[in-house]
Amino acid sequence: MKNVLHPMMAMAIVVAMADSQAQALTDPTRPPSAAAASPATQEEAAGMQLQSILLSSGRKVAVINGITVPLGGMVGEAKLVRISETQVVLKKGGETEVLKMYPGINKRPVKRTAARRGESK
Repeated sequence: MKNVLHPMMAMAIVVAMADSQAQALTDPTRPPSAAAASPATQEEAAGMQLQSILLSSGRKVAVINGITVPLGGMVGEAKLVRISETQVVLKKGGETEVLKMYPGINKRPVKRTAARRGESK
C-alpha cells in the first residue's frame, strides 16, 4: 500500500503544478482590442464601432458593437439609415454619425503621369 501512495502523490503534485502554470486560451479570431477589455468597457470607451459590412442584392447588414443590424434597424437609440462598402450612417434625432470600417485610411484619387497614360495591358 505504501508503494502505491507514493506514485499517486507524485502524480497529484505534477498535475497541480501543470494546472497552476497553464494560461487561459483566448479566441484567435477576436480583434486585439476585444481581448484587452470587456464588451461593456469597450462600448463606453469607443462609442459605436463598425466591425463588419455585409452587402448582397437582397440584403444590407452591418455589425456594430457585435450586434447585427439590418438597414433601417436600430442600434441603441440610433437608426441605421445608409450602408456602403466602407461605412455606415446612423441617425439619432437630428444628428448623424458616420462609422467607417477603416477610420485611419482615407481614399485619394491616383494621379497618372503622362508616361503611364499611353501604356496598355
